[in-house]
Amino acid sequence: MNECILVVDDDREIVGAIAIVLEREGYTVRRAYDGLGAVEQALDPAVRLILIDVMMPKLDGLSALMRIREKRNLPVIVLSAKSEDTDKILGLSMGADDYVTKPYNPQELAARVRSQLRRYTLLGDVHAEKREGEIVNGRLSYDPERRELKADGELVKLTATELKIVDLLMRNPGRVFPAEEIYRRVWQSDSYACENTVMVHIRRIREKIELNPKEPDYIKVVWGIGYKMEQHN
Repeated sequence: MNECILVVDDDREIVGAIAIVLEREGYTVRRAYDGLGAVEQALDPAVRLILIDVMMPKLDGLSALMRIREKRNLPVIVLSAKSEDTDKILGLSMGADDYVTKPYNPQELAARVRSQLRRYTLLGDVHAEKREGEIVNGRLSYDPERRELKADGELVKLTATELKIVDLLMRNPGRVFPAEEIYRRVWQSDSYACENTVMVHIRRIREKIELNPKEPDYIKVVWGIGYKMEQHN
């Protein structure tokens, strides 16, 4: 492995803690403690991914991100104590590939790092490798003809029923499906007392495709209505 990751935060203890997690995973870690230092170190081609905090001295993380994006296209994960959706949207719209809120789960953070590196180093540009008819949504790619779902380029093993649900949701990103409609379409029978059945299958799919199934990025619940496949770039 041995990819080089730049960790940027003005809190040296946080940087040290993240470094321990990543070094255990086999990565080389560089450190910076302000936005200007992040921009300077990010220009080194050896750096393959950046973890950067938002609130920092000299230059904030999002401003640093914009400067880095002018020079390099590499995965950037924003770390922030702000968990509001507007803050996440702002970070992603300014060029971040992912957004992790503090306090974070070390295993989840490591998984997100692996995911982003896999997309960039093994897949290159996911959209450039898109086959005709393939549906690409962020980390996920679905081939309707082959009936195959991949996450970060790796084939996801799904049951026949799970695959039917995935097919429905991937073909209709952003559309909310009530549990009753999912049941009718997938099981092709009357949807009497179907909520628990659909919920169990959704949970199993999440466990196979989400980096953190308890806080899913893709299959979302719209409370009181149903489920939808969230769209990602």
